[in-house]
This record gives sequence, structure tokens and C-alpha cells, in this order.
Amino acid sequence: MSPMPTSPLQIRDFQLYWCARFAAVLATMGMVVIIGYQVYDVARADYGMSIREASLMLGLLGAFQFVPLALLTPVAGWTADRFERRTVARIANAIDMSVALGLGLATHLDLLTLPLLFTFAAMHGVARVFVGPAMSAITPNIVPPALLPKGIALSSIAWQSASVAGPALGGFLYAADPALPYWTATGLMLVAILCLTPVKRVVPPPIEGHPHPIRQMVDGLTYVRRHRFLLGAITLDLFAVLLGGATAMLPVFARDILHVGTEGLGLMRGAPAIGAALVAGWFAWSPLKNNVGIKMLWSVAAFGLLTILFGISKNFGLSLLVLAFLGAADMLSVYVRSSLVQLHTPDQMRGRVSAVSGLAISASNELGELQSGLAAALLGPVGAVVAGGGAAVIIAGAWSYLFPELKRAKTFDPPQDVLANTLMQEKPA
Repeated sequence: MSPMPTSPLQIRDFQLYWCARFAAVLATMGMVVIIGYQVYDVARADYGMSIREASLMLGLLGAFQFVPLALLTPVAGWTADRFERRTVARIANAIDMSVALGLGLATHLDLLTLPLLFTFAAMHGVARVFVGPAMSAITPNIVPPALLPKGIALSSIAWQSASVAGPALGGFLYAADPALPYWTATGLMLVAILCLTPVKRVVPPPIEGHPHPIRQMVDGLTYVRRHRFLLGAITLDLFAVLLGGATAMLPVFARDILHVGTEGLGLMRGAPAIGAALVAGWFAWSPLKNNVGIKMLWSVAAFGLLTILFGISKNFGLSLLVLAFLGAADMLSVYVRSSLVQLHTPDQMRGRVSAVSGLAISASNELGELQSGLAAALLGPVGAVVAGGGAAVIIAGAWSYLFPELKRAKTFDPPQDVLANTLMQEKPA
């Protein structure tokens, strides 16, 4: 009888999953940073737009990515709970690989227009909506419950380290050849697909309740709405990042405020991930154990304050440092929220609940870009970032009173009903 693993990295399937996640995120982050820069640059250079008008185009880019996410999230969650999750993730990555290939060809042939970039952004949104719930639901099935917080931290390291390298790599590759980031992303997506292939099949348990697929999709939303803890944790991230995110404005800061070009943009996009990766690495080594809920709320408030500081900074070095601390604060929030959401959800609901969580994350990111673009058109990019940071601080305070369940979360121990449900499913027939 083989000894029980003490780390997720001792589990072969998790090793392969980690590599797949790293490769896919590295590809995606390198690709997304260039799409944003190209939209802003094309709007300024080819369409003759002003800074505020081009900033609005960045907001529309987020909207084009969000629409398929909003429409398909119930389908994606149901798919992750109905079909073999590894296969769903591979197909979604294949769609994203086709997006990278198409963007590479369009860039190489100098065929880029705003409508074409928006179309590819929407296709990327389709891929993301399916890959998120499937990949999130795989981890609890290949990692024992006792190791799940460590597994989530290690998975976050894959995400955050790739988020560090991806934007910087994309920026430097773009400087060498504008199409090169997309060719590289195509190859990395293929690596992710190949890494997922040997992972054991992850077949979700039978979906309980109403047999109709539409009703099963709605059940995920209903489950979150009825469980105030899940609702509070998910909406905290939704509204804080929706109002406080500065990512959408980074191309503006890189091109017209800090004047650092695509190389500087890549470093700015990677800086938050450096702070996040360091925090995730620490939690993988020494998991957070006590007062997890209140620490999540304070981290959101810190995220907002650091966003304000970034907005008023005129020094590139200081901006990078602030972004790194901002990423660290965000990682603490994500680490706690992801662990609590997974551990408070029974396995047969994880795909659909992960889809709801993914929709909230996507809404906060993509709709946050739209909000930032609209705010920048009215207040200018600096005013939009500062106002958004202040709103995030207010959200953290408000949620501590609207959802006192969050403050009362002391540890990562799953509730007794979820634990009993999980143990019952793990019993041999």
C-alpha cells in the first residue's frame, strides 16, 4: 500500500494538470496583453482617435469578451458537471489555440482592424467560459480534501507565475515580430492539450434533482443564491474588481502617460503576478489557517488603496512596485475565496458553482474594462483608476456588514453537510 502523499506535487495527475495550466495561462496572458495594445494602438494610429476615445475602445474590448461569457456560463457549468471534465478543458483550449493562430495570421498579413480584433476577443471569451469551470472542477478530484488548500495555492502559482512571464514575454516577442506572440501562444496551447491527455478521466457524479438540462443549469445559480456564504464570497470579488480594476487602462499608461511602450506594458501586466506568485508560494509552503474571512476582506481594501496609488504615480519604477503589492493583496483574496468556495460546495455542484464564480470573475474583469473605459472617457484614465480604487475600499467595508458570514469564517474546514456528502460519494458501491 503506497503512503499517502503529503503534497499535491507528489501526485502525477496534479503534476500534469499544473503543467497544462501553466502553459495555457502563459499563452493566454501573452496573447491578451498584445490584443489590448493592438486595439489601443490601432484606434490611435489608424482611426485617429484621441486618448479618451481610444480608452473607450479598450472598454468595448472587455464588453466583447464578456458577452459570450454571460450567455454561455450556465451551459459551461452544466457541461463541466455533465461530461468528462478533462475533455471539456482540452476542447476549450483547442478553441483558444485557433484564436491565437488567427490573430497571428492577421497580424502577419497586416489585416488588423477594430472589428476583427473584437471578433477574436469574443472567440477568446467563448474558450475561457468553458475552460474555467472544467479546470477548476478537476483539482478536487485529483487532490485529497486535506491537501486541497495546498493544491489551490500551487495551482495559483502556475497561474500567477505564467501571468508574470506571459505579458513580459508577449511584449518582448511583439517588439521582435508583432506576430510572434501569437505563434508562441499557439504552440503553448498545444502543450496544454497534450499535458491534460494522460490525466485520469474525471467523470462528474450524476446530477441530482431535476433531470432537464436547463433546470440543472439554473440550479447552479440557485445554489449560490441560497447559500449566503458563497454569494458573499463570489460577489465580493465581482464588485471590488469590477469597480477597482486598473488593468484595462495599462495600455494607456504604457503608451501615453509613462511612455514605456509594449515592453513596459508587458512588465506592468506581469508585475501584479509577481506579487501574487510570491504570496501563492508562501501559502503553498505554509497554508493560511486562522481568521481567513477577515483577512480576505482586508486584502480587498488594500487592493483598492494600492489601485489609487498606482493611478497617481508618474514614476515607472514606483508603478511597478505598487502593481506588485496590488497583485499580492489580490492573491490573498483569491486564495481564500477559491478555497472556501470549493470546500463549501459538494462535488456534484462544483462545475456549476465554479461557472457562477467564473462568471463573477469574468464580469469583474471584462465588464470592469468596460466600466474603466467609460470612466476614462469621462474622467480621463488617471481619474478613472483613482475613483475605481476608492470604490473597492468601500465595497470591502460594505460586504463586511452585508455578509457577516465572511468575517465569521475562521478556517478552511468544510461545513459538515458538504463533508458528509463528499464522504458518501467516495464510498465504494
